Amino acid sequence: MNYAAPAYDPAIDAPAPHHPIYDYDSGPPVHRGKFAIWLFLATEVMFFTGLIGTYIVIRMGTRSWPNPEDRLAVGITAVNTFFLICSSFTMVKAVEASMRWAKQALLGWLGLTVVIGSIFVGIQVYEYIELIKHGSLPNVDLFWSTFYAMTGFHGLHVSGGVLWLIIVWLGVAFGILRREHRMRIELAGLYWHFVDLVWVLLFTIVYLM
Repeated sequence: MNYAAPAYDPAIDAPAPHHPIYDYDSGPPVHRGKFAIWLFLATEVMFFTGLIGTYIVIRMGTRSWPNPEDRLAVGITAVNTFFLICSSFTMVKAVEASMRWAKQALLGWLGLTVVIGSIFVGIQVYEYIELIKHGSLPNVDLFWSTFYAMTGFHGLHVSGGVLWLIIVWLGVAFGILRREHRMRIELAGLYWHFVDLVWVLLFTIVYLM
C-alpha cells in the first residue's frame, strides 16, 4: 500500500536554529539592561522604605524627640542637598550628549557629575567627623542611631554611584564605551537620579521634621 508523504509543515519541519516556534524574543518588552536596573531599583525602594518606615515608627513612639536644628548643621546640609540636585541636571545633560554621541560634551557633563557627587560625599564625611568629635555616636540615643543608619546607607549608595560614573567616564575617555554602548550611560543615570531622589526624602524627614 502506498502512503502519500506528509506535506511539509514549516512550524514542525524547519531546521532547529530557525524554527518558527522558537523564533521570537521571550525577554521583557524593554531593553534587558533597563529592565534589570528597574528591578534592582525596586529592591532599593523596598530597602529605603523599610529604613524610613522604621524611623517614623520609632520617632512616633518616642515621647520626646530632639529638634534636628539643635544637633545637626541643617544649613550646610541644605547647600549639600542643592549640590546633589544640581548633579541630577548635569547627569541629564550627560545622557543627552550620549544620545547624539557628542563625546567632549559627554565627558564634560559626566565629569561634572562626578565632581559634584564627590563633593556631596566629602561634606557628609566632614559632618560625620565633626559629630563624632563632639561625642555624637550611634550608641548615644535613638536619634543618632537612626541618623547614622539612614544617612550612612545612603552615603554608601552615593559613593557606589560616583565610582560607577568614574568607570563610565574612563570607558568613554579611552574609547572602551562607544556610541553603541550609550545605554550603559543611561542606566548609570537612572541609578544616579534614584539616589538623588532618596536623599531629598531623607533630608526632609531627618533634618527638617
